[in-house]
Amino acid sequence: MREAVIVSYARTGLAKAARGGFNNTSNMTMLGAAVEQAVKRSKADPSEVEDVVAGCVAASGNVARAAALLAGLPVTTSGSTVNRACSSGLNAIANAARYVMDDGADIVVGCGVDSITYQGGGGGGREPKLAELYPDFWMPMIDTADVVAARYKLSREYQDQYSLESQRRMASAQQAGKFKDEIISVKTQMKKVDKETKAESFVDYTVDRDECNRPDTTLEGLAKLEPVKGPGKFVTAGNASQLSDGAAAVVIMEAKTAERRGLQPLGAFKGWAIAGCEPDEMGIGPVFAVPRLLKRHDLTVDDIDLWELNEAFASQCLYCRDTLHIDPEKYNVNGGSIAIGHPFGMTGARLTGHALLEGKRRKAKTAVVSMCIGGGMGAAGLFEIY
Repeated sequence: MREAVIVSYARTGLAKAARGGFNNTSNMTMLGAAVEQAVKRSKADPSEVEDVVAGCVAASGNVARAAALLAGLPVTTSGSTVNRACSSGLNAIANAARYVMDDGADIVVGCGVDSITYQGGGGGGREPKLAELYPDFWMPMIDTADVVAARYKLSREYQDQYSLESQRRMASAQQAGKFKDEIISVKTQMKKVDKETKAESFVDYTVDRDECNRPDTTLEGLAKLEPVKGPGKFVTAGNASQLSDGAAAVVIMEAKTAERRGLQPLGAFKGWAIAGCEPDEMGIGPVFAVPRLLKRHDLTVDDIDLWELNEAFASQCLYCRDTLHIDPEKYNVNGGSIAIGHPFGMTGARLTGHALLEGKRRKAKTAVVSMCIGGGMGAAGLFEIY
């Protein structure tokens, strides 16, 4: 039986959308840099990479194919782009792994990217019949997070306390150098706008760290932030993931191919599951996807050593953690997207790579990566850690 193992991982730092180091850098450029370094770290010859599967939400065209060429892979390497909203990066890894396990490919890249700066999060037209059947289908995700908070009685204070802990954990991990082995250095040009004259200029810039976090965050400061949707609501700029730009990639090999090359994989892809939920509470999707995944592998929540569940909003990830009865000490241990940032299509790939590296540090054996998905869905992936 063929097995898909992950032999390398590389990502960019995360930069603030519009104002950060990647505000003049395209999706394909960021992703090309991550793919190039992931392939180098795998010690594979670029010509051996059969396909690049990329998750991306806020882009048009096949960014995977473009990034493959920018990464220096030959024209014989194909590319396909997946859009399942915030699970796109994880979906891409699952597709790449299945290509190895089921279809005979030996080396495939699974990756994810998004430049929220350039595309602003996507969009699209509205089909009247769908709007009639599911009027909440296009509800802004901020509104769905407020719905979850109100419906399931998750107080603003509870959300702010969680958000502070995310910032604290991320700052501690960053100070300890826990992201050092995954982040690559990307040289680019950043656009600057004069606040008074509005004149634009471009400066040479290097993104070599995560730039979105706020280590000086306090509970008092979070409490002073006004809800985005007005009085009586819950979501603020402090308890939601930040709009950001970035890319991440992993190289997936067939296990025997890695063994013949003397490589020590980071871990193995074991499976994934998708589930749907009501669109107006899309943030709780993981509470349906995770049990489905665990049941298929005869596991329980307590069997999982490490959890990376995307922090789209404090309300939804708190509800998911508490409803699934996940130990907080195993959950987003180095902070999450509230502190680090959330380029939609990239996050699933970042969570996967980080879970494998952090799992190895902790001598963990299993990890689950999960997230909510716009439109009312949840995804969960299971990984064995080596």
